[in-house]
Amino acid sequence: MVSVIQQEQIEQLHISPAECIEWVKQGFLMKDEIQMPAKLSVHPQGEDFITSMPCLLSENEGKKYFGLKLVSRIENHIPALQSDITLYDAKTGELLAIMDGNWITAMRTGAVAALAARTFQKQGTNTYSMLGLGNIARAVALCLIADNSNREITIKLLRYKDQAEQFIDRFKAFNNVTFDIIDDKDAFASEAEVLISCVTVAKELLFPDDSLFKKGVTVIPVHMRGFQNCDLFFDKVYGDETSQIKNFKYFDKFRQYDELHHVLQGKNPGRTNNDERILCYNYGIALHDIVFASRIFEKTKSTQIGFDYKKESNKVWV
Repeated sequence: MVSVIQQEQIEQLHISPAECIEWVKQGFLMKDEIQMPAKLSVHPQGEDFITSMPCLLSENEGKKYFGLKLVSRIENHIPALQSDITLYDAKTGELLAIMDGNWITAMRTGAVAALAARTFQKQGTNTYSMLGLGNIARAVALCLIADNSNREITIKLLRYKDQAEQFIDRFKAFNNVTFDIIDDKDAFASEAEVLISCVTVAKELLFPDDSLFKKGVTVIPVHMRGFQNCDLFFDKVYGDETSQIKNFKYFDKFRQYDELHHVLQGKNPGRTNNDERILCYNYGIALHDIVFASRIFEKTKSTQIGFDYKKESNKVWV
């Protein structure tokens, strides 16, 4: 039987943001042992895209999973960004599950950003600055708040229309976070200790004045956009997958570059002092989608619903 796991079933699992952070960390730690071909995209019209993201996980407790995430952005589709995941038993080739990927996409993205903040922020950081306050930013905030559950933090929001007020209302039940709304764009950047941007479209630099980025800042552009000036003068740049970043315009001009998982594995020291400016590009990798999908599949085994998908056991002659 092929399991069909929809958004409703995933929500009923009540997977915590803290568990999401642990899952992405586990994914990074196994990165050297997995097979993950490059993403492949087609563009049916205009700015629309359909992208396939395959990954073969390393064996875990005798189980080996392969998964394929198909993510698309189609204008006028609600929501515009959609994703579906198919999960297979890599030892037998059996199709195990078809899964809604929208929650997974949001929460693995938020968890990676929170993990990057924890990994690279300077000592004593308790303030996080965020702009682009859509759904992904909410996932980031959920993970930041969970990752700092034992202390109080402040999240500074750059005002845009009424997004900041709506954002604060979403998190009014959390008692370890306070919010400040910043109106002045330059002040927002110059005060930032960890700057997390979830802006999806930026056709020019968001903060072209390099002097706004103070020593010790960590910048995490979740959607990669608007911070190319930082490529040229930040002390260190980290990424989730080099094959997706090496074609960046200024990749060859990075002062120091390495992958994030090498820091988590202890092969790279990461931040070594409180003056370093660090930039972290996490493009999004199938590894995390398939780790999440496999964990969710395991969690829903006792309640799975699905359909019989009988494969022909004999060779089909035409």
